Amino acid sequence: MLACVRRRLLTVILQTQKFSQPSRDMRLVQFQAPHLAGPHLGLEAGDERGVIDLNAFDSTLPKTMIEFLEQGEAALSAAKRAQTTTLPVLPRSEVTFLSPVTRPDKVVCVGMNYVDHCKEQNVPVPKEPIIFSKFPSSIVGPYDEIVIPPESQEVDWEVELAVVIGKKGKHIKATDAMAHVAGFTVAHDVSARDWQMRRNGKQWLLGKTFDTFCPLGPALVTKDSITDPHNLKISCQVNGKVMQSSSTSQMVFKTEELIAWVSKFATLYPGDVFLTGTPPGVGVFRKPPIFLKKGDEVQCEIEEIGFIVNKVV
Repeated sequence: MLACVRRRLLTVILQTQKFSQPSRDMRLVQFQAPHLAGPHLGLEAGDERGVIDLNAFDSTLPKTMIEFLEQGEAALSAAKRAQTTTLPVLPRSEVTFLSPVTRPDKVVCVGMNYVDHCKEQNVPVPKEPIIFSKFPSSIVGPYDEIVIPPESQEVDWEVELAVVIGKKGKHIKATDAMAHVAGFTVAHDVSARDWQMRRNGKQWLLGKTFDTFCPLGPALVTKDSITDPHNLKISCQVNGKVMQSSSTSQMVFKTEELIAWVSKFATLYPGDVFLTGTPPGVGVFRKPPIFLKKGDEVQCEIEEIGFIVNKVV
């Protein structure tokens, strides 16, 4: 089934060039290819039709995003050099995109962080961030399958802007917070509402953290490549029907406030992922409620970042 999804996507985004063209936007990816041993780090080509293998460009670069981020400016400078050089491009048809970040120290989630989502539930806007978590084992790639667990009959969708931490910090001031951000990506906070809202003492963790419940991607778009992360169109489609459509301008607590708040409690590390909340239109608050079923296809998209597509199985 996953192969069918990928083939469908590739009919839209076909590889037609063999060499990259310079681009100001830096889109970092983790990928695999049949002729390569293990995961590699890459750049989406400026034309979005292929991937530049950064490890082939510079063999001293690490092969995982977290190690890349840990190296800081030195690794970023090498990626910038690759970005301005004419290099061979691997066709999208020959690579498998992984999540831009795998096995982070933590996945921090924020509840009820869109004004319009609060209105949808008829609840007051929070005065402090509502923080919960997903286990990192819930992360899958941008085109991987979402598996409905036998334990749940109420699996729902949530498109979210994800923030990726680039620099370690504790007690970070809001005014300094963006210096700790590497970039942004698209997240799908898949949610088992029965477990989130009625089971497990109504603690959210178990309903949010089943395997495959955190698709991320398609790329980590560096912060300097985004015009304004808090003024981006954000949407979710299920089987081609728009279910969520809003703007990140509706966020109650912006990136800087979230980083300052969470870093009071926990040290942030390179690769940590923040899921910053979802807009209205989720299935559980529809009348009648709608939940995902096997065979559904969910597309989550954010302006300037891209989209992820996941088949439900």
